[in-house]
Amino acid sequence: MLHNLLQEKKGIIFGALDEHSIAWQAARSIKAAGGNFVLTNTPIALRLGKLNQLAEECQATIISADATVVADLENLLEQAMTVLGGKIDFILHSIGMSPNVRKQRSYGDLNYDWFLKTLDISALSFHKILQTAEKLDAMNEWGSIVALSYIAAQRTFPDYSDMAEAKAMLESIARSYGYRFAKNKKVRVNTISQSPTHTTAGSGVPGFDKFYEYAERMSPLGNASAEDCANYIVLMFSDLSRMVTMQNLMHDGGFSSVGITEQIVDTL
Repeated sequence: MLHNLLQEKKGIIFGALDEHSIAWQAARSIKAAGGNFVLTNTPIALRLGKLNQLAEECQATIISADATVVADLENLLEQAMTVLGGKIDFILHSIGMSPNVRKQRSYGDLNYDWFLKTLDISALSFHKILQTAEKLDAMNEWGSIVALSYIAAQRTFPDYSDMAEAKAMLESIARSYGYRFAKNKKVRVNTISQSPTHTTAGSGVPGFDKFYEYAERMSPLGNASAEDCANYIVLMFSDLSRMVTMQNLMHDGGFSSVGITEQIVDTL
């Protein structure tokens, strides 16, 4: 199905933890499309997750890195270029975490130190990756960099809390750095706004099951699965999307364009 769309392309995948991660499914789809890559996550995630299993399946090297630490990113990119045999063609940023959400702090009672941590992990890390990649001249021309977002960047969802601000910042960084990277290196930068998905991070949001059910009823095609998102990521990393940049791309079964559906009306 993927028809070697990424043959001879190489890159880095941030954020795979276990089989419930979108990044995990993306790695499998990218490999099926002919791509090669390095897998990376924080040291604690490497201990708690199953990344070794994915690395074995995809014949990929694991390089530990904290995406909020520039020195770690420099080491990661330099090692990745050595392992992969040259500059890279794609990067997937699939990173997000809010201590306030995890600890169920109300939006009207945020811990501001935790809020800054949310922004650093979930959004500023994207800028750090982009800036480090540019400074090291790590990207090939016509490369593609994608980060995963959510519609809470534009609309209010109860209990999504400070992650909404982080996603809004993430999308803004994609536009701002996307302009710079396109002008300077012909590298494209986009975000994909995915349906609510049963991932470890997503399921940690209070009321997630209701989010998921509501979106399923609102979306004419239903919620997009992690596997569907993985295939979309392959498209965005392929040459078929070489003129798409600075966009927030809705991958949500039509949710973002619907006002109300019969299924919702019937429940009222």
